[in-house]
Amino acid sequence: MEQLQAVLSAFRLPDLRKKILFTFAMLVVFRFVAHVPVPGIRPDALANLFNNNPLLGMLDLFSGGAMRNFSIAAMGVYPYITASIIMQLLVPIVPRLEAMSKEGEAGRQRINQFTHWLTIPLAALQGYGQLVLLRNQPTPVIPVLGFAGDALLPTVAMLISLTAGTVFLVWIGELITENGIGNGISIIIFGGIVANLPSIIGQSFLASDKIIGLVVFLILGFITVAAIVIFQEAQRRIPVQYAKRMRGARMYGGQSTHIPLKVNSAGMIPLIFAMSIMIFPGTVASWFQFSSTQWVSDFAHFLQKVFDTTSPLYWIIFFILVVGFTFFYTLVIFQQQRLAENLQKYGGFIPGIRPGRPTDEYLMRVLTRITWAGALFLGVVAVLPFFAQQMTNIGSIQLSATGLLIIVGVVLDTMRQLEAQLLMRNYEGFIK
Repeated sequence: MEQLQAVLSAFRLPDLRKKILFTFAMLVVFRFVAHVPVPGIRPDALANLFNNNPLLGMLDLFSGGAMRNFSIAAMGVYPYITASIIMQLLVPIVPRLEAMSKEGEAGRQRINQFTHWLTIPLAALQGYGQLVLLRNQPTPVIPVLGFAGDALLPTVAMLISLTAGTVFLVWIGELITENGIGNGISIIIFGGIVANLPSIIGQSFLASDKIIGLVVFLILGFITVAAIVIFQEAQRRIPVQYAKRMRGARMYGGQSTHIPLKVNSAGMIPLIFAMSIMIFPGTVASWFQFSSTQWVSDFAHFLQKVFDTTSPLYWIIFFILVVGFTFFYTLVIFQQQRLAENLQKYGGFIPGIRPGRPTDEYLMRVLTRITWAGALFLGVVAVLPFFAQQMTNIGSIQLSATGLLIIVGVVLDTMRQLEAQLLMRNYEGFIK
């Protein structure tokens, strides 16, 4: 009731109502684009491919079902996410980018521009990889593909359509960030996942006669969502004291605050990293499983068995990769923040810890300890679909851990932003 009252209060404010309606309007545009097909696709062969190839699940997840229709938005905003991750990893490595990141808002905008430029070749490369995958099926989804002869123009047209669709979705996401509520890119992914929920329910639940398995799965789903909320919000607060400073006859400073170190500061990025790596070998193997060379065909079939989502080995490797990438990404982001350096610059210190290097080492120790909890949690959530299938005997579960993390994370972030807007106008918000 309180949440409903807060939403009604938000709609009573003209500017906030405009932001909310603008966000919904952009989501409608996104869903419309997701149904505009790429030219030259055979729909019957595409439907048969998705029924027999579970490796396309992640691509379909981030495209909001557009991959299943192979629309111009088939790649979603995934190339932009990849470009953002690459730029985040390059900033501490490339001195020019590191200096640019310290230039404030102007530097961040410049790095964001580089990210947009990098998105285009990544989208074209990923688009071509998807076209090759569709072409090399027993029943080709694409009649012709290549850069010579009669295949040149159809191939270029399909690549331009896929790349333009990704760039258009990124543009819509940035419009939402500027003029709507929440992070636009996250909202686009969130909208795609939510749009798939009716089909997920229909295919996984309503078509199943396993009532007990359905009840167990629903209970696991609620527990997982509750655990995600707890770990997303969990943090270790490091107390910080600022020294007093004299200016003329007055004394300034001396206030106390804290540094919030999140248990899961990496978010869903480790899952994306790990899932991309796990999908890649099986996807490449599918290109060569019908090779005329016998050993190539046999090796491709072997890789497909190893990286089959029904294999326990697949989920063990997945768990290890998620834990490893969680530590890797968390430490990279921690180094970029330079917390100890910034504290010393502004006269802050942690009680009992010397400023400078000792502070940095102390923060690193604390972050490493709490990241173990976040990394193991992400690993468990990542492999939860496998255990859910074993416990419920429902083999068509499609809503992955990554999807749950995105949904919960976007909802929490949007609630915070709406809460901030309401508090600015002296309204009671969501969080007590």
